[in-house]
Amino acid sequence: MQELLTILLLAVSLSMDTFSLSLCFGTMNVTKKQVYTLSIIVGIFHFIMPFIGLNIGNVIIEHIIVDSKYILLMILSIIGIDMIISSIKNEEKRFLLSFGGMLLFAFSVSLDSFSTGLGLNLMTDNILFALSSFSVCSFLFTYMGVKLGNKLSDKYGRTAGIIGGIVLILLGIYFFIK
Repeated sequence: MQELLTILLLAVSLSMDTFSLSLCFGTMNVTKKQVYTLSIIVGIFHFIMPFIGLNIGNVIIEHIIVDSKYILLMILSIIGIDMIISSIKNEEKRFLLSFGGMLLFAFSVSLDSFSTGLGLNLMTDNILFALSSFSVCSFLFTYMGVKLGNKLSDKYGRTAGIIGGIVLILLGIYFFIK
């Protein structure tokens, strides 16, 4: 039960920046088709990127003689700090509504899930569930963010990114002291 909660918290944390950036995307008068297309692409990227990170992480962990708790703490803390800094900067970005622009958007919001994948096997043995949770959660957060984009202020999107960063740092600390 604790592992399930941890994976779900991690999935939500990784999706917070997706949500906040989707709010900006939602202000660009996107069509229903574009909302679904973007949400699906982001969901797929949040499955693939941590999977790639996991495979690279397995190679790194086999060859590094450092306690894995330190690696996990560093990875989650760096991602969390980066999310907080990006949210505080509140840089407004305008993304292209083309398919290529959507791919670029999905790639950029899934980079943190790639990094999380590096240490994913240290958190859980249920990799498929974790990857699926990341994917579904990011799909839902992207969809909600785009749909609510014109209704919510930048302040809320920024707060979501800050909260996501804090949760990642806390999860890193949790795994370190566990």
